[in-house]
Amino acid sequence: MKSDQQLQKDVLAELVWEPSVYAARIGVAVKEGVVTLSGEVGTFGEKWNAERAAQRVSGVRALAIEIKVTLAGSTEHTDSDVAESVEDALDWTTGLPLDSVKVMVEDGWVTLSGEVAWQYQRQAAVDAVRYVAGVTGVSDQIAIEPAISMSAVKSDIEAALKRRATAESRQISVQIDGAEVTLTGAVDSWAERELATHSAWGTPGVRNVIDKMTLAE
Repeated sequence: MKSDQQLQKDVLAELVWEPSVYAARIGVAVKEGVVTLSGEVGTFGEKWNAERAAQRVSGVRALAIEIKVTLAGSTEHTDSDVAESVEDALDWTTGLPLDSVKVMVEDGWVTLSGEVAWQYQRQAAVDAVRYVAGVTGVSDQIAIEPAISMSAVKSDIEAALKRRATAESRQISVQIDGAEVTLTGAVDSWAERELATHSAWGTPGVRNVIDKMTLAE
């Protein structure tokens, strides 16, 4: 198990390695495997990429985000400007039904709502918005409308995990409650954890995935 000092060095190195992040503006503190990122960045996309970079590091048990998005002073973006840009980005997103996602903007913070049939469509909408100029944050309130019965969902998810995950991840337990999936068990890394949740979200009809998995010591 890594020491907090080694974990801090590894997270800092990963931030430096990530080209979309200006690592010098981000502070890293570690206590008992819990990593806190702090500082200021110029875009929400950079903040997101910093979070993802930290999650890639082996040994990170949890993340606390204290990064503030401070937009460049030379560029003013009104909420109307941001809303229009977000709408344009959604219109250009492949696979997203026209007018399926609604947009609300307040102080640069974008709230997405509406209904789609698949998780990949919801994720595509969030991804499209994340890097729009003037966006300081994104709230995902898009609902997934089930397209099929949930009767076969559990077996589909378990089959996907067996195909795609490591031997340890195959021990993940899948529980179904209506259109909600709960995943429990232990995984070795954030990557395996993400793979398991991605497999669950990739099943049509799933509206919510509850991640109760733990990282193995």
